[in-house]
Amino acid sequence: MRKNITIKDVARETGVHVSTVSRALSKNASSSLSEVVVEKIRAKADQMGYRPNLVALGLRTKKTMSIGVIIPDIGNAVFPPIVRGVESILEPAGYASILVNTDNDPSKEKKFIQVLMERGVDGIIDAAITAHDHSVVGYSTEIPIVTANRMAIGSGIPSVVNDDKGGIHSMVKLLIKAGHNRIGHLAGPEHSYTGIARQDAFFNSMSQHGIKPNKSAVVSAAAYSEEAGKVATEKILDGCQSITAILCANDRLAIGAIDALQDRGLKCPEDISLTGFNDIPFLERIPPGLTTVKILQFDVGRIAAEILIKKMKETNIPVPETTIMPVTVVERGSVCPPKN
Repeated sequence: MRKNITIKDVARETGVHVSTVSRALSKNASSSLSEVVVEKIRAKADQMGYRPNLVALGLRTKKTMSIGVIIPDIGNAVFPPIVRGVESILEPAGYASILVNTDNDPSKEKKFIQVLMERGVDGIIDAAITAHDHSVVGYSTEIPIVTANRMAIGSGIPSVVNDDKGGIHSMVKLLIKAGHNRIGHLAGPEHSYTGIARQDAFFNSMSQHGIKPNKSAVVSAAAYSEEAGKVATEKILDGCQSITAILCANDRLAIGAIDALQDRGLKCPEDISLTGFNDIPFLERIPPGLTTVKILQFDVGRIAAEILIKKMKETNIPVPETTIMPVTVVERGSVCPPKN
């Protein structure tokens, strides 16, 4: 059996003190040494096959150098770029991420937070939190938590979210400019922060333009999925046959809406214009090309990780409670003037 190489072995081979090797191999402490010394020690450690004993390190520092990342739907194209943004910060800082998927089940979220804490993670990035779930507040007093893409409204937990209000206002303005005033809203799930924020923004924006939406033309989907979008669109079409446009709370719902229109022999945008939100991949390849709001998915994850690391290093340093990321409108072929 191959002998595990230790710091003492590297120190003996390089002719320096064990503490010097320890500092050279530490991402946070190596700055106290010259670059020449650090490179020499790290090169020798690599040559010898040295691997840090993270269990022993955790016992000494009470840190596992691991971060829990909670997402609601691993099949949703919004979240992989967010996770990659998180890892772009964690990996260079020496942290490993533990990814868990809740399937949009709040009870699973609570369970996984407990599991992650039992595993000794140093912090958590939660992208699955529901809008009014303040149970996580209790956990945030024990471990640093930052939410990404969503927030628990009024919880005080630092969050990185998109400019949902600005994106919806831009979409309403775009539809009205195209000549629409009978606009429906395919809203997100009622428990979701983005569902609530984007629906509130829809009503506010329509009011600002002097338009009162038909209540039957506003339906909340059961989930952010194509099937739920199709079902909700059918309810909108049954309840308000005069609408000429549907503003969807996200792209997957809009794809479901396109299916619902096709099933009824309706065309987008000739019969009904559609818009989405998020700008997930390949939308331009789905006829007629979905007009949508582009969010900075990677940067949401990146900034959430930066805030979390700051909270972990200096618990007393204040961090923004809410960081709002800018959005942009991407115009494609799914909007045109109404027939009448």
